[in-house]
Amino acid sequence: MRDLKFEQKRSLSRREAADQLTALAAALREGADAELELGPGTLSLRVPDDLRSEIEVEIGDGEIELEIELKWPTATPRTEPPRTAADTDEATPRKSMPAAPGQGPSR
Repeated sequence: MRDLKFEQKRSLSRREAADQLTALAAALREGADAELELGPGTLSLRVPDDLRSEIEVEIGDGEIELEIELKWPTATPRTEPPRTAADTDEATPRKSMPAAPGQGPSR
């Protein structure tokens, strides 16, 4: 099941299509949220630095279909903070325990 799906089908002029692609390209280039004007509203997407892409062209039934698909995960992967000397066993002070009877240091 999808968390959200938005689909819009409408006729565009070449200029309108170019404006949509230009706005998306500028947001991708600048690293900003991508804001797409979709009819009466605006769709804002947070896009990470790395994406997967797929380009598909189908020709048939008197039409050409061009699909440009960008994919990325919805959740950013957690990265572990870098370990410091304070996080390791070497930096942890050890308590000295009395030796068990008969286990003391040899003299």
